[in-house]
Order: sequence, then structure tokens, then C-alpha cells
Amino acid sequence: MKSVAMEYWTIGNKATVLGYIITASFLANLASELSPWLILCYLLYLAVNITISIMKKPKPKLFFAGVSALLVIACAVSLEPLFLLLLPISIYELIFLSGKSSLLALLVMLLPLLLAPLELIPQYLLSAFLSFLLYSCSSVLSERLGRLEEERERMRADLQKLARTLSENTEYIRQSEYTIKLEERSRLSQQIHDDVGHAVAGALIQMEAARMLLSMDREKAAELLGNAIAISKEGMERIRITLKEVKPKPEEMGINRLRLFVDELSAKGTVTATLTFGGDIDVITPFQWQIIQQNATEAATNALKYSKATAINLEVRVLNKFIQAIVSDNGVGAEKVVKGLGILGMEERAASANGTVIVDGTRGFRVTTLIPYMNE
Repeated sequence: MKSVAMEYWTIGNKATVLGYIITASFLANLASELSPWLILCYLLYLAVNITISIMKKPKPKLFFAGVSALLVIACAVSLEPLFLLLLPISIYELIFLSGKSSLLALLVMLLPLLLAPLELIPQYLLSAFLSFLLYSCSSVLSERLGRLEEERERMRADLQKLARTLSENTEYIRQSEYTIKLEERSRLSQQIHDDVGHAVAGALIQMEAARMLLSMDREKAAELLGNAIAISKEGMERIRITLKEVKPKPEEMGINRLRLFVDELSAKGTVTATLTFGGDIDVITPFQWQIIQQNATEAATNALKYSKATAINLEVRVLNKFIQAIVSDNGVGAEKVVKGLGILGMEERAASANGTVIVDGTRGFRVTTLIPYMNE
């Protein structure tokens, strides 16, 4: 990055000074034609410097930069003294390609003053100073660009690492969910086999025996049928208990979970918490309830920590196109809300369901979670 930027600055500097030399030579020779040798020098200088820009390896670049410097000296001595104005650029280019200090280039630039005509010394000093200033500034800029490029590469590597980690975590979560499902299916299968299967098998054995004894011993057959009925009832009770254990508790679902959360807030004694809701809340999916619950918990926690509130209200409403969940308090609020990890977390959770979060601190804190819902 640094060498490429420096090369562009060098090309621009050479083109500017060469254009000045050609213009000055043309104006000085208006009465006569330009010397063909002078035109040849211009063309040779262009060819050599185009070759420098084409070369990719450092050693060929350094060689042709030296050729360019010698060509400038030869043309200045034999044809046109103004060519000396290009010498500071060539000297600085040689110093740069060889990896030396820019201060050394400034000292070397002053040596040709011994050969320059007196009338050309001010122009030469100006060219040398401007070249030094230009290359120093471009060097600083190139170094900054290099550091930014390194930082960009480091951030890209970190981003790739984070992406791989996220992918691995996602795969781990997927595998964990699948394993949990398999374990739950295995547990239910074993429980049904142990409880329901044994009961059904016992009832079948009793009923089969009763069928065989029905014509010979009706009392014994009736006793066996009674046993089969009792075993079947016991099996049905075990099925009911199993299903009851599997089914989530009502207080763990939907609006009831929010009611429990509000009761817990009020029980702490520091705030008065209320819950209101409206619309067809049965259409809210478990995933949406989870987002609402987590955002409400985060918003209420922030209110308790920072707002100095004495009242917190939770409101859930199913509108025409959105599910709206609002957590508001009567605390001090804030004119400018700074998004910390809590608010960013709420926004990420809402975004996972194509929703958004709006935070207002003008009258206490008011956190609104909007999740799209299309009423069919």
C-alpha cells in the first residue's frame, strides 16, 4: 500500500515538473525550432520512467531510477539546464527505493547546487524543497494508509473468526437441541413402556384368562375382568400423570408468565407493578412470548437500577399488524438515551422476529417492542 501510493505521488510530481520544463523550453525558443536532441531527451525520460512504473521487482526499479537520474544530469549538462529540476525527484526516488532516510535525500539534493547555474539555483531550491515536502507528506499518509489496511485486515480476520465461532456455536446448539429431543423421546418411550405397556399387557392377560374361564367358572372370570378393569384404570391414570408432567405449567406460558413476573416485582416492595393487555393474545407464538418476556425483564431491571421509579407498567396489545409490548415507568428518564448492552440485546432479540425496539426517556423510561403480526 505504501509503495503504491508513493509511486503515484512520484509519477504526478515528475509529470508536473516535466511539463514545466517543456513549457519553459518552448517559450524560450519561440523564435527557433526546438532541438531534436532535446525532444529525444524528453522521450527518453518518459520511456525510462514509464519502465520504472511498469517494473514490479525492487531491483529493476532501482536500476532504472538510477538510469533516469543519470539521464537527467546528462541532459542538463549538454542540452537544457532546466532538467536539473527533475534531479531532486530522481534522488528522492533512489533513496526511497533503497530504503534510506528521507532526511538523507534532502542532504543529497543540495549537492547538485554546485553544478547548477546561478540563475537556476532559486528554482532548484524550490523544486528540492517542494519535492521533500511532498514526499514527506505522502510518506506519512502512506504509513497511515498502511496502518489502516493492517487494521482492516485484522478486523476482517477477527470477523471471520467470529463467524466461524458463531457457526460452530449454532451447530452446537442445533446438535444440543436434537440430542435433547432424542433424550426426551427416549425418556417418554421408556416411561410409556414401563407404566402404560405393563398395565395394558397385564389387562390383556387378565381378559384372556377371563375369556377362557367364562364357560367354566363365571365367578372367576368376573373376578379376572374386574382385575383387568382396575389395571386399565391404573394405566389410564399413569397416562394422565405422564402427560401432565410433560405439559408446561400454565404459569410458565404467555400472559400468565408476565403476571407472575409483575407479582414478583410488586412483592419486592420497591415499586408498584401492573399488567394490562388487549387484543387476541392467543395468536402470539411461544417464540414471540419469549422475546416479550425477556425484553420486559431487561427493561424492568434497567428501571429498577437507573430510573428511580416507584411504578412500572407492562402492556401487551395485539394490533392489526403488530404485537406491541410496552414497559414504562415514572422515573427520572433521560434526555439522551445511551444504548448499552441491555438495549442492544433487546434490539437483537426483536430483530430475530423482524421486530424493533423504541426507547424513549423524556417522561420516565418507555421501552416499546414491536413485532410484526399480520391478522388473517
